[in-house]
Amino acid sequence: MDRERIDSWCEHAILGLVLLMLVLTPLAIGTVREQDFVVVQWMTVAILALWLVRFFLNPKHRLLWVPLSWAVLAFALYAAVRYWTADVEFLARQELIRVLVYTAIFFAVINNLHRQETTQILGVTLIALAMLLSVYAIFQFLTASDEVLSLVGEFFKPPGYRKRGSGTFISPNNLAGYLEMVLPLAIAFTLTGRFTPVQKIFLGYASLVIFAGITVTISRGGWLGTAVGLGVLFLYVVRQRDYWKRSLVVLVVLSGVFIFFFLKAVMPPNRVERIDQAFAVEDVRYKLWAPAYEMWKDHLWFGVGPNHFDDRFRQYRPPDSEVQARPDRVHNDYLNTLVDWGVIGAVLVLAAWIIFYIQVFRSWRFVRRAQNDLAAKRSNKSAFVLGGSLGLLAILVHSFFDFNMHVPSNAILAVVLLALVGAHYRFATERHWHTVRLPLRIPVVTALAILISYLGWQSWQRSFESRALVRANEPKVSAAFRLAQLKRAMAAEPKNFETAYQIGEEIRLESWEGSDGYADLARDAIEWFKRSAALNPYNPHAMLRLGMCYDWIGEYSTAATWFDRAQAVDPNGYLTRAYIGWHHFEIKDFAKARYWFESSRMLLWDATANPMPYSYLKLIEEREKARGPG
Repeated sequence: MDRERIDSWCEHAILGLVLLMLVLTPLAIGTVREQDFVVVQWMTVAILALWLVRFFLNPKHRLLWVPLSWAVLAFALYAAVRYWTADVEFLARQELIRVLVYTAIFFAVINNLHRQETTQILGVTLIALAMLLSVYAIFQFLTASDEVLSLVGEFFKPPGYRKRGSGTFISPNNLAGYLEMVLPLAIAFTLTGRFTPVQKIFLGYASLVIFAGITVTISRGGWLGTAVGLGVLFLYVVRQRDYWKRSLVVLVVLSGVFIFFFLKAVMPPNRVERIDQAFAVEDVRYKLWAPAYEMWKDHLWFGVGPNHFDDRFRQYRPPDSEVQARPDRVHNDYLNTLVDWGVIGAVLVLAAWIIFYIQVFRSWRFVRRAQNDLAAKRSNKSAFVLGGSLGLLAILVHSFFDFNMHVPSNAILAVVLLALVGAHYRFATERHWHTVRLPLRIPVVTALAILISYLGWQSWQRSFESRALVRANEPKVSAAFRLAQLKRAMAAEPKNFETAYQIGEEIRLESWEGSDGYADLARDAIEWFKRSAALNPYNPHAMLRLGMCYDWIGEYSTAATWFDRAQAVDPNGYLTRAYIGWHHFEIKDFAKARYWFESSRMLLWDATANPMPYSYLKLIEEREKARGPG
């Protein structure tokens, strides 16, 4: 009895941790920051540890291994193999950790949270949270607020996202991606679920608010994904006896909500630019697709490497002012998968989705309550499978235009829905249940122990690094304190090329003050920049700083070598060209300096974002005037 009670506590603790994860991740601006994702890593380790305890407490504990499980495991194994062959170890390891976290969540949910009451708790919690996020997004939209209040602080949206609802996310597109996964579930629960009248009223109201939240994001990808998901939902529901009338009512009400907020977006006087600005910002993404395609063609089968697109993009960047900022991702999850993982990785991902929907179709008649001559029988099982699978269909459509699957909160929600809906395949057949006795217990327990150990160590290491980096970047700290914290972070994570660069930059700035020992400081900075460049040979910034340091100590030929390397890595970067111009200015080759500064200015005309060409071209002009026509 004691074992059974503890086993039940472990199951409830896993449910609590998954609920906490689902609630916290969207409230932390989508958990896109590394210091926030480390919390998810620790929660995943705790979930796996509780699951491992259940295996020892309950000798009859069963493993649910549906066909989808093989596809998920196959991609995780491929990710581990691809990590070992990646060019930049740190980038690949961070992506591998995310893949392992999502894989662990999938298997933990499908094997521990498959009870119907548990599924219902998770579904209603997601609907309530999505409604609250939508209320905040509507407030942002109506008040034209640029603030984003979240659990991890207060942020401000960039200009392209202003006057659009984003909730606790920075990007309105990411909020749309989150809400569109929940909305079909809310409507399916409202129309076909078995709930009390009061619960139905809440679910119906939540559905309207969530739909309004998607509308005010002004995300065309979100609108399209929602339209496809709801379109399939209503096509199915209106064909069912007893549902079609209320379905049409809901459809009419949703249409009215969309029209109201759409017209609100284009009303004068201060919102007339809202639609045009949103669409202009989103259209820039299409300019990333052509270079991404070229990148994939050059690395067809295995891709450029996990999480490598952002750094490898510089070599393929076209000479276009609109793609000078770091893209982060391709803004197309399908193309991003091809670029990072190659054809092999994309095929594995595609296989997982195909298997998932095959499972949905095969299990549908087993989860759906049959109709009689009087009315359709309501079922929470069928409502969850219908709503969850169509919510995932919506995000799949949206993924053609955004990178929602690379936002942790959205990826975790998708993984949980994938596991919960996939677990319903057990109603179609019992042959996927496996009691974990010997010899099956050995590989299962061993795999869990290895995963717990690896994620635990990586989480411990990342926690120390994140704490030091956060302290280093606090405002109003001394340069000495910042440098000490950066070195602590580097000791915790010696493969982080960005930390090595920051350490070199701190030392370089001290050297630039020109006090006694400036040359020794410059050489110290050079060693850190070399370390950064070695850890990531595709990042030009360390190379540019190496060139600057060598110029500073008078080794101009060595400096030219590093500037040439930076140019090879980033041939069409405005900043790289500006610093090459600076180098030629330092060695008094003003003709070449003018060429590079004008080239930089052509790539980015904004003097605020790119001030160096303007200031140095002015100096060159003043020098030429002083020399006179002769």
